[in-house]
Amino acid sequence: MPEGGRVLSLREAAQQLDVPVEMARRHGLGGRVPEADLRALEAEPPAWLLQSRANRTGKPVWVVLECAVCGRTERERPKKWWPEWTHLSCFRHAPDEAPAPQPGTVRREVEGIGSQFVALVDEPA
Repeated sequence: MPEGGRVLSLREAAQQLDVPVEMARRHGLGGRVPEADLRALEAEPPAWLLQSRANRTGKPVWVVLECAVCGRTERERPKKWWPEWTHLSCFRHAPDEAPAPQPGTVRREVEGIGSQFVALVDEPA
């Protein structure tokens, strides 16, 4: 293992810095980022990272998606088209394995949330 800890992928480094992958790449982070380099960036953030953090609008850069059935998680950039869901279920489960909809609601499914999730959206009947 290299000195300073493990080596992260560009995606993992971007998640830890809480910036988009494209921004991390544009500012010189390579495909593999030693953990020590990431700690150095956090300790003395360059101007681009400080500016990125100052420009935050309150929306998260990354969100954690979690299956309501098995707890499987994934970090993903939120998409504007994602619905407000009641539950998420990963593709490994049948729809009836998720928590049942509340009485007086109907459920619709929206596929394509992250790489492995279905959004379960319960709406008034």
